[in-house]
Amino acid sequence: MKTKVLLSTMLILLAPLGLQASESINVKVKGMVCSFCSTGIEKTFSKQPSVEKVKVNMDEKVVFLTLKESGQLSDAKIKELITDSGFNVAGIERKKAQPKAAK
Repeated sequence: MKTKVLLSTMLILLAPLGLQASESINVKVKGMVCSFCSTGIEKTFSKQPSVEKVKVNMDEKVVFLTLKESGQLSDAKIKELITDSGFNVAGIERKKAQPKAAK
């Protein structure tokens, strides 16, 4: 019983210290056929302030985005960036990443 109370108290006290989950987004892209295409998309998303990491898989035609802890990037903005780069979005999948401690 004491252990449960202690654990609950620790979680309550540590919560404000910034344990936040970043979001990862997988974007299926139509029309991406070469490394020049993927490099252009990487540069486009790297310029977005909310994006922490960008990785493009040419074989699967997927752009993997990791957002910063408090970063947001709407589906509409993702579609706009892909379309402006000359491609089409086939699908967007979002998932929460594991929480990480604040710096």
